[in-house]
Amino acid sequence: MIPVKKVAVVDYGVGNLRSVVRGLEQAGAATLITGDPEEILAADGIVLPGVGAFHEGMEQLGPLCRTIQEASATTPLLGICLGMQMLMETSEEHGLHQGLGLVPGEVRRFPAVPGMKVPHMGWNTLHLTGDDHPLFASLAEQEYVYFVHSYYVTTGPENTLTTTTYITDFASSVGRGNVYGVQFHPEKSGPAGLRILNNFIGLL
Repeated sequence: MIPVKKVAVVDYGVGNLRSVVRGLEQAGAATLITGDPEEILAADGIVLPGVGAFHEGMEQLGPLCRTIQEASATTPLLGICLGMQMLMETSEEHGLHQGLGLVPGEVRRFPAVPGMKVPHMGWNTLHLTGDDHPLFASLAEQEYVYFVHSYYVTTGPENTLTTTTYITDFASSVGRGNVYGVQFHPEKSGPAGLRILNNFIGLL
């Protein structure tokens, strides 16, 4: 019998954790909502969710920043929405702020374009940027997923797993070593999102 993987969902007071937990449990993981460094370090996988402003997220994460940085050296980590943005080096949201620095790159605001609303909200497609990556195994090209964000990530092609077009082309998912991030909400993206969560668990 294959042991159930234990996923720590980082609780730092930002975002609706329950919907993420439900998605992970549907995908077959045992989940633990926690802000305890020891529990995070002991998990098979880590999910960093989040909604809201970048600087507030980093402030709320506080001492757990070091825990996340340490754990990600050996434990697969998935950042979701704001959690993905916080993986980057910097963000220009409400001034220049430092991120976790786990993926080279920065977070920028969508430029103002007549007729285009910000935030980018709703369903949009993923473009796979290279060879099949295990995080996106069994997904079709141009799969639809659900977005809600006003800022986007820019990083190098070596860290970009998928791109999406809204006002500009942007990295809608990233990967570097054990660290992965998705700008969209897999827990709100139907069967495609569930497959991505299942694939993440398969990486543990």
